[in-house]
Amino acid sequence: MDLGVFYNLLLITIGFVLLIKGADFLVNGGSSLAKRFNVSDIAIGLTVVAMGTSAPELVVTIISGTQGKNELVFGNIIGSNIFNLFVILGISAVIYPLTVQRNALWKEVPYSLFITIMFFILVNDMMFFESDQNTLDVSDGVILIGLFIVFLIYIFMSLKRHPEEVGDEDIIVYSNLKTTFMLVGGLAGLIFGGKLIVDNAVILATSWGMSEKLIGLTILAAGTSLPELATSAVAAFQKKSDLAVGNIIGSNIFNLLLVLGMSAVISGPVPYQTVMNVDIYFLIGGTVLLFVFMFTLSKYKLDRSEGFVYILFYIAYSYYIFNRL
Repeated sequence: MDLGVFYNLLLITIGFVLLIKGADFLVNGGSSLAKRFNVSDIAIGLTVVAMGTSAPELVVTIISGTQGKNELVFGNIIGSNIFNLFVILGISAVIYPLTVQRNALWKEVPYSLFITIMFFILVNDMMFFESDQNTLDVSDGVILIGLFIVFLIYIFMSLKRHPEEVGDEDIIVYSNLKTTFMLVGGLAGLIFGGKLIVDNAVILATSWGMSEKLIGLTILAAGTSLPELATSAVAAFQKKSDLAVGNIIGSNIFNLLLVLGMSAVISGPVPYQTVMNVDIYFLIGGTVLLFVFMFTLSKYKLDRSEGFVYILFYIAYSYYIFNRL
């Protein structure tokens, strides 16, 4: 292996380690801080923890946008959401069949589908608005962030309606000094790790003749989804279906609304290439498929065989994008 390539791969690996540990520090430190203010662990999980596992995507996407690497912006988020849905949910279901609560099936999953279609409309300006080019501009970013705020309001309204779900058994409260260190260290790990990954992934893409889209849809997508993979796999092993499913659906909502919304506001307008519409179609199809699976075999459950179907679909998709790009 060429020494330069080995060096780039080493830096990418270090970047991923910093990202994952940074997200872990940020989640645990934020949870500790929130618990000190008597915020429920469910509220923490749906906000701090969900944002923490999406933090790698947020950092990588914003850094890519500020550096003008627009293909990485969309490739990372669309690829991460596809990886979350097909691979992580598939693996989790294979580990242990996942029961999906009726509330999630009829509210969170449809909302995830709605915002994916909404995003598709916003980036296809030439198709829907007779514009000269396709972009995700600042106004689009404001719309996405607005939809994210709606999602947060829904979460807290749900908590008010179900106060019996509040508990604190899994939250560790650290000292003020350790909490501060974890928050600052976690943020630093995310920033430096994200920059290492973006810079070296682009260098490799150029040296191997690979497009930024391919790097974003594969290497970055899988790498920044590692926190979700760890969380959902552990949840499946512990037979906590709600956590495994909620982690994936929630993360996909955060990625599309908060991450791309922030990126558009900070770096917009971000040019969009219509070739990635196929990837969005695949994501939409996977979300619809989750809904269909709830009424086949065991009702309101993602069985092992259905998890295998998800994984096989992702293998076929990977074969397609490697040949396409």
